[in-house]
Amino acid sequence: MEQAARTSVNRGVPAQSRALPKTTATGGKAISRDGTPIAYERTGSGHPLILVDGALCWRGMGPSRPLAKALGGHFTVYSYDRRGRGESGDTRPYDTEREVEDIEAVLMAAGGEAFVWGMSSGAMLALMATTRLPGITKLALYEAPLIVDGSRATTEADWAAIRAAVAAGQLGEAVRAFLKSVGMPGLLIALMRLTPIWRKLKAVARTLPYDGAIVAGDQLGKPLISGRWASVTPPVLVSDGGKSPAWMRHGNRALAEALPNASYVTLAGQNHMLKAKAHAPVLVDFFNRQP
Repeated sequence: MEQAARTSVNRGVPAQSRALPKTTATGGKAISRDGTPIAYERTGSGHPLILVDGALCWRGMGPSRPLAKALGGHFTVYSYDRRGRGESGDTRPYDTEREVEDIEAVLMAAGGEAFVWGMSSGAMLALMATTRLPGITKLALYEAPLIVDGSRATTEADWAAIRAAVAAGQLGEAVRAFLKSVGMPGLLIALMRLTPIWRKLKAVARTLPYDGAIVAGDQLGKPLISGRWASVTPPVLVSDGGKSPAWMRHGNRALAEALPNASYVTLAGQNHMLKAKAHAPVLVDFFNRQP
């Protein structure tokens, strides 16, 4: 399940971004190229770091706010609501390029240069952005949901069902189909329907096809295309969890091998439910590491 659950440190960073106490969070809105307002939250001090959420997550629900708090003593952390979620707008029609432009808008708010971290579908979105935005100087990816072999079923039918449910206004069914696709047991899904979290998930369910547009082409059980990310020259950390299924580790290992300047690590005891305390030290070490 998607969690719903020092190089020139101050170069290009606005003065107001440099001296925030780590317990202080300030909000704002960046305007994407198509006019869509993208809500973000800034906390901490140091080199800018942008966090990119996966499916069904936004600042108010998911890993970004706890992770920002854990990293705020080392970086000026920008967490934002992807379009269609939280306080951000959602200009139609959707295109994955618009989401890259949303990251660009947050990047400009951060001073034009930043590290970037992304999780799950957000990892693939962050990778897309890195191929287009030169201001991303380091990239960390956690559990990009790539299916590169036969270790699990492909997801074509799942994404088709999700798109159909959203188009019909059956948002609860879209959430159910997504959670089933990512491996959540049916009994647990049924129990979740009885909790307040279900309403929160339904509130952003119409954005699930956006995540499908980002990842579905890499969930076909086929090897990654050679040379696809040859232009991604910044250092990249690809990581996954030791308790995650084999298909996830296969995909992330393959991704690390496909990138020209990547390292790969499996975090012992971790899975797709990100724990900020376990991840923060790894990210601090990677982002502060000298070339």
